[in-house]
Amino acid sequence: MKFFVDTADINEIRDLAATGLLDGVTTNPSLVAKTGKNFLDLVAEICGVVKGPVSAEVAATDYETMLKEGRKISKIAKNIAVKVPLTPAGLKVCKALADDGIMVNVTLCFTPAQAILAAKAGAKFISPFVGRLDDISTDGMALIADIVQIYENYPDWNTEVLVASVRHPVHIVESAKMGAHVVTCPPDVIRKLYSHPLTDKGLVTFVEDWKKTGQSIL
Repeated sequence: MKFFVDTADINEIRDLAATGLLDGVTTNPSLVAKTGKNFLDLVAEICGVVKGPVSAEVAATDYETMLKEGRKISKIAKNIAVKVPLTPAGLKVCKALADDGIMVNVTLCFTPAQAILAAKAGAKFISPFVGRLDDISTDGMALIADIVQIYENYPDWNTEVLVASVRHPVHIVESAKMGAHVVTCPPDVIRKLYSHPLTDKGLVTFVEDWKKTGQSIL
């Protein structure tokens, strides 16, 4: 499973990239707006830090403008994935960009039917939002299971399931068990994967026992 971080905070991205565990980045207009930085400059900076795919989203909603924006965004760097919404116009843009060899991330997916359309349009990634479904008392992880199962039936489809709107480590583990290709998470959720009280307790014991020996490795 690949780990993407869902943020536009360049400092967070640099810190996580240094661990060697980061495979890519996803951004959206809301995340970029929080930084107060120029969109194109910020995305270029992120692409320089991370070797894997960096998703940058179009701002328009109509086909012609989305296509122009998508083509401009794609020229920022070779590892750009243009992010488009799962709408009729967005899927049309997806097809046009994919035909030109540009990676496309189709976002705001909430049903298996939508995921089928994205795969047929040539999307590199489909982004189903599990947390937002959980928020309305719908099983977000059931959507992931359905999409993974459907995609496995059609090996000619190359679309990867990118689990989005991840709220906690359980979403990550369950996604991995189901065979999802990618999860994108806020920085704090990735860091929570490290944590377990027994790990902390065990380390304290080891440190104290080592002190009693009076030895030094260095």
